[in-house]
Amino acid sequence: MQPLKDFFNWLGDLPPLAQIPVFLLALLIVVGLLLFFLEVAPRSGRGYTIMRLAVAVLVPAVILFTFGSVWWAIGIGAVLGGALFLLDYRSSQGKGYLLQLIGFLAPAIFLLLVGLVYPTIVTMIQAFQSSRGRFVGFENFAWIFGQPDNLVTIRNTIIWVLVVPVVSTIAGLAYAVFIDKSRGEKFFKILVFMPMAISFVGASIIWRFVYGYREAGQSQYGLLNQIVVWLGGTPVNWLQQVPLNTFLLIVVLIWVQTGFAMVILSAAIKGVPAEQVEAAQLDGTNAWQRFTNVTIPGIRSSLVVVLTTISIASLKVFDIVRTMGAAYPDTGVIANDMVTLAQNFESGRSAAFAVLLFILVLPIVIYNARIIKKQREIR
Repeated sequence: MQPLKDFFNWLGDLPPLAQIPVFLLALLIVVGLLLFFLEVAPRSGRGYTIMRLAVAVLVPAVILFTFGSVWWAIGIGAVLGGALFLLDYRSSQGKGYLLQLIGFLAPAIFLLLVGLVYPTIVTMIQAFQSSRGRFVGFENFAWIFGQPDNLVTIRNTIIWVLVVPVVSTIAGLAYAVFIDKSRGEKFFKILVFMPMAISFVGASIIWRFVYGYREAGQSQYGLLNQIVVWLGGTPVNWLQQVPLNTFLLIVVLIWVQTGFAMVILSAAIKGVPAEQVEAAQLDGTNAWQRFTNVTIPGIRSSLVVVLTTISIASLKVFDIVRTMGAAYPDTGVIANDMVTLAQNFESGRSAAFAVLLFILVLPIVIYNARIIKKQREIR
């Protein structure tokens, strides 16, 4: 680790403007070397064999130099050298396709097992345990459905899933249709898509300045309340109004996701064959009929992708509620409560919420998979 520490210490001594390009250059060199070796690894021939042998020698040497551990260098060198030798030997014999396939898929499979399959199994097990690891059966799920606050949380999550995808998709589709082929199309699309470049936390902070509240008679910093005061009304603490506060939080995600829907659907509309539109126009159809009978069927697959993507994002929403609604009544969603319980060391109940969230996502994923399968059969 000392060489890495020395490198970053040296990097920290450079002028601020020089640190970023030097770091990017080092990163590009590492990525370039990795891509180079991945490119030449499957090729046959003496030159490539020598190159692979050099990699098998140089990688352990670099590990030894970087981490100062002989055992790590020996272990990685043995694994890497053995894998490259087997791949080279089998490919030179004209065999071993399955072995090569396993060899190159192994890293991805390993990451999936460690990062997805193992946590899923552990979470499933924890959902039936107490915070101390004792098996309690369905007690955690009974607690979820037995507490009024948890039922409000589930209700809010369902409202998010029903409202956000539909409104975002309709708004994005409307933008895509009306802005398409108009003057300033690129400028208007940039304006609509810009919120996608903002994090959910950043978007939440922006909208807090919209919903901000101060007592009557004081200067209002919230845009909405300032407009109310200008019109002669009394300031309202919007985020305290139940159930209006949930819908006010939903507006933030709609504002962010509309740009995503607009970009995808705009590209899909441009892919609708012009011959079909012209044929419908010659048949005497009006603009609405052409839109519903030609454009919508032509972009149906893109609509499904947009709806499912935004639906899953709505189920997982956490940042907006955490940033804006954590201190306000009846604004909780499953992801937020799941994290809160985990931070309070209620691992069993948190895992039960995670399983519930997985069950809610599952129908969306299955439906999307069936649509994709049908499209492949048509093609």
